[in-house]
Order: sequence, then structure tokens, then C-alpha cells
Amino acid sequence: MIRKTLARNQPKVGKFVRELRILAGLTQEQFATTLGVTYSTINRWENGHSRPMPLAMQKIEEIAKEMGEKGEKALLKYFTN
Repeated sequence: MIRKTLARNQPKVGKFVRELRILAGLTQEQFATTLGVTYSTINRWENGHSRPMPLAMQKIEEIAKEMGEKGEKALLKYFTN
């Protein structure tokens, strides 16, 4: 779902990553560790300076789904047409 709309919604990606991380109760460093990236990578995503690669977006989507209703609501909020 996210992968199909990523290119069209690049500005939304950073906001989504930040909201999901906060909903999960994680710092940027903790979220980075979960995804196997660096703190500065999370920071760049959240600030719109870069976007996650497809594999990272897949992991982020999986995390959102594992979070249940909160994660699903975040997905719908940022990635519905």
C-alpha cells in the first residue's frame, strides 16, 4: 500500500514516519535500531531531506500493521487517495 503511493506523497512520508515513531513510543535512535538504519537517517526522513528506500518502507509498513489500530489509522491518514 505505502510503496505504491510513496512517490506521489513524498512530503507525507516524513510526517508519517515521525507520527508512527511517536505512537510507538520510540526515540529516533530506537526507531533507527528497529529498522537497521542510523539515527541521522531517521532524522533526514522526518525532516523531508530524504525518503526511505523501498525495503525500509516495507519494514515501516509492517511495524504500523503490528501496532494494530493506531498504526492502521496512521497508514490511512497519510496514504489514502
